[in-house]
Amino acid sequence: MTTEHDDVVLVEHTDGNEEENPPIIPTLSVDSDDKKTTRNDDAEPIQIVSIGTEDDKYAFDFHEEKLNSIMRKIPPGWKVSVISVVGAFRTGKSFLLTWFLTYLNELKKRGSAELIDDEDQKWFERIESIGNDAFHWKGGADRDTTGIWMWSQPHFVKMKNGESLAIILVDSQGMFDNETTMSLTSAIFGLSTLLSSYQIYNVDKRIQEDNLQQLALFSEYARLAVEGTDDSSSPAQQKTAKTVDRKPFQTMEFLVRDWQHFDDEEDYDRMEEEMKEYMDKVIAEREAKDLQETREQIQACFEKTTCFGLSHPGMPVIKKNFQGEVSKMDETFLNLLDRYCKRVFSVDNLKPKVIHGREVTAVELGSYIKAYAEMFASGASFPEASTMLEATATANNSNAVNLAVNQYKDFMNRISGPSCNNFIKHKELEDDHKHLLTKAMNMFDSMATFGSRQSIEVARQSVLDVIDKEFEVYTSLNEGRNPLAGLETYIIPLTIALVSYILRAVTDGTCSSYSQTCRNTSELLSHVYAVVIFFMIIIGATKAQQLKQLFGRLKGAFEIIVDNSGGTEHKKD
Repeated sequence: MTTEHDDVVLVEHTDGNEEENPPIIPTLSVDSDDKKTTRNDDAEPIQIVSIGTEDDKYAFDFHEEKLNSIMRKIPPGWKVSVISVVGAFRTGKSFLLTWFLTYLNELKKRGSAELIDDEDQKWFERIESIGNDAFHWKGGADRDTTGIWMWSQPHFVKMKNGESLAIILVDSQGMFDNETTMSLTSAIFGLSTLLSSYQIYNVDKRIQEDNLQQLALFSEYARLAVEGTDDSSSPAQQKTAKTVDRKPFQTMEFLVRDWQHFDDEEDYDRMEEEMKEYMDKVIAEREAKDLQETREQIQACFEKTTCFGLSHPGMPVIKKNFQGEVSKMDETFLNLLDRYCKRVFSVDNLKPKVIHGREVTAVELGSYIKAYAEMFASGASFPEASTMLEATATANNSNAVNLAVNQYKDFMNRISGPSCNNFIKHKELEDDHKHLLTKAMNMFDSMATFGSRQSIEVARQSVLDVIDKEFEVYTSLNEGRNPLAGLETYIIPLTIALVSYILRAVTDGTCSSYSQTCRNTSELLSHVYAVVIFFMIIIGATKAQQLKQLFGRLKGAFEIIVDNSGGTEHKKD
């Protein structure tokens, strides 16, 4: 039996333009001397959440600007896949993520959909060391990672269906040690699951019942936060919340480290099958009510619950002086790790992050992460379900406002934005505004489907207020292109000159040449229109560009007068 994986193709990106120019992806170079994998960029892990001490109840400190520095590297509108690793401390989470980076960077370096092995050598055998300058890891028994960390450079891929996707890797503080309280464990586990689309639960040797219970405990809270179906919600929340028949989270995968029960370590396909069979046994129905409820809660919260096993990496790997040398790793472990990378980054498993039934973009994800992290700002005690619901609804409403306003602006920029040249009659511009306002509000209403009625109405009014202000800007820009605007500056002096000339002609033709009064009047009128004409010549010489605009406006005004329909035809979107 052969297991095939449809892998993704990594693409490059040079700026923020969508699709055509994706951001530059960090690649790897191989040192000719020692074949150690090195990065040729300044990518690094960035701590987006730091955790306090017992004195401040292990309060979470969210670093918004650091998160934004990562999200800004993702093109607008691109969906995001978040792969997060969580689990007990000192079980190799950071090491695993470093190997993921090695795999992705090697994939990009070779410019292929998958890493092809040579006839006599596998791709990872060509690498001497994965180094320790990515997600920092070390051997031994002491803690190494604290807080929540995210890789600073997203990886960009184009799926075989043509969809572009950004991959973000997340590492988290280890749990279940003598320094981590149960409330802090729940908070770390909870935040990691809330932000991830592919959650890897790193466990040691086997899946224990307490692993399942911890997962189920948080999952039930999170389900209430995402779906908004808590019985304790206010009547307004219950009326406005949309209860949907979907599971709030996507993939939960137990990664069993140091698995010792493979029947045949020569048949890797069979080893994967054994892990699937093991998972089926773990999640199977139980007679005891509490054990069965635990399993039902997990299955109700995750679309997919799977398992993969890795054998022991070899004794040299767990020593403090180990520096990532591939040659010191066990062969079976390496082959399984390679298969696991292909599994995680396959088309079947690599999916955009979904929140409340919607695939989210980088900007939207940032809003959710901020809302969730700030729930623990006063301490790591797990928040009430109503608090989590409020945080989710607030972030969702904020994203709905931004998307609705941006859609309105995108269309209006094409009609009457700064780069437009043609004048549109006010009635037509107002009709376009009303049409696009309706579309924007429809988008908002389709997204803002849960939370209290009051919070939704406040966000809805925000959309209306912002769009009203934007319409004032577009109206002003359009008026600036009105061919009749500003003509009075030139028409009044020209009218004075013309009237003076006509009166002089009338005076010269009707008055006696012997009349001193007639001569004085004629000379005065001559001086008037001469001064005006001289003034207009000076203005024309110093303001040639404005004069050019004058003639253009006169032409436009003439066209408006001749053509009763007026304005410039334009196509509504």
